[in-house]
Amino acid sequence: MLVLDEEQTRAALPWPELIEAIAAMFQSECVMPVRHHHEMEVPNEESATLLLMPAWVPGRYAGVKTVSVFPGNVRRGLPAIFGTYLLSSGATGEMLAAIDGGELTARRTAAASALAARHLARPDAEEMLVCGTGRLSLNLMFAHGTTRPIKRYRVWGRNREAAEKIAAEARAHGLDAEAVADAQAAVRTADIVSCATLSSEPLISGEWLKPGAHLDLVGAFKPSMRESDDEAIRRASVYVDTRAGAISEAGDIVQPLKSGVLKEGDIKAELAELVSGAHGGRSDYAEITLFKSVGAALEDLAGAILAYETVTGRK
Repeated sequence: MLVLDEEQTRAALPWPELIEAIAAMFQSECVMPVRHHHEMEVPNEESATLLLMPAWVPGRYAGVKTVSVFPGNVRRGLPAIFGTYLLSSGATGEMLAAIDGGELTARRTAAASALAARHLARPDAEEMLVCGTGRLSLNLMFAHGTTRPIKRYRVWGRNREAAEKIAAEARAHGLDAEAVADAQAAVRTADIVSCATLSSEPLISGEWLKPGAHLDLVGAFKPSMRESDDEAIRRASVYVDTRAGAISEAGDIVQPLKSGVLKEGDIKAELAELVSGAHGGRSDYAEITLFKSVGAALEDLAGAILAYETVTGRK
């Protein structure tokens, strides 16, 4: 059985190939049951979450990802997310690979957002703001820079030192990046605003978004969490990775649905419809677009297959 650690997984998932693999999987016959979502009590701190995400392409590959999310790890200097992906044959059930789930999750999440942005962000988008200073922040910069001509990156976080550290890492990779203290001012000039936080209260006001902006929401994966306010929902054309996941798990969608600010019919399309061309995506340069993802098991399967085939040379 192939075992890939964090660095090996990263090397096996280059951005252009990963984005295309996810696009192809959204058009495949992949079977994706609703993921298992369990809350786990952690004494004297926030509850943790255990996620189990199965998916398979009949006769080819099958896989399941186990992920734990411990918000309290921030105070311990540890990543909030740990996980492992188990890939097996869809023809025999033979176990093929164990892949670092944290790196796979970070990269496929950023790649899916970049894939959506390919259809929703303006083609001339040059300035990106990342809100959040976790593992996803750098990945989001790299992934979006693959699909749009981003020239300037800004990083905002509640912890200014953490934002400075992410910006410095981005500069070390050749990106023009800086940390910012004023989120509102940064949002007002950004072409793409990408949020990857565990916030329970809105961080982004729709009033701040300029005409033509694209708001990418990849954090806040529980109904009780939220990164955008009602005004963002009112002003934007709303898209999701999967309708089933977004309307049941994503606070940025669940809460506006519950209050009546958003109706299910107002959701323009899900990612599969954008990829297939069933929906054309952005309609004009002034349109404000919003993409909310909660993660789809087929994205993990696409990445796991790509990593396995890249390393082994098997198809």
